[in-house]
Amino acid sequence: MTEKHPSHVVLDVEGIKRLLPHRSPFLFVERLTDIVAHESATGHKAVGYNEPYFQGHFPDRAVMPGVLIVEALAQTAGALVIHSLGLTSDNRIVYFLTIEKARFRKPVRPGDMLQLRSKR
Repeated sequence: MTEKHPSHVVLDVEGIKRLLPHRSPFLFVERLTDIVAHESATGHKAVGYNEPYFQGHFPDRAVMPGVLIVEALAQTAGALVIHSLGLTSDNRIVYFLTIEKARFRKPVRPGDMLQLRSKR
């Protein structure tokens, strides 16, 4: 029987880099918490003032592009899947294939802490 409670395991950015092939400037998850194997996890991203996309989106009122928020969520889900399966080889890869009913409630701006809840 699988436990449905969050584990006390917290993956930092180095642990996430062991799971995902993404690297700066395209790694958008810095920490993974509330991990329930094969079920759910929460990704965290501290949105810094010096993120490269803020130079052009938008210079006078910086907003994180929605497509990058979706990418961060996909990375959260991918890290959860790879962690849950215990994959460690260099040829592991998980593809993001679909998202339904995505909604953005408010803009993500420099200085925000983005919390990305991924649930099966």
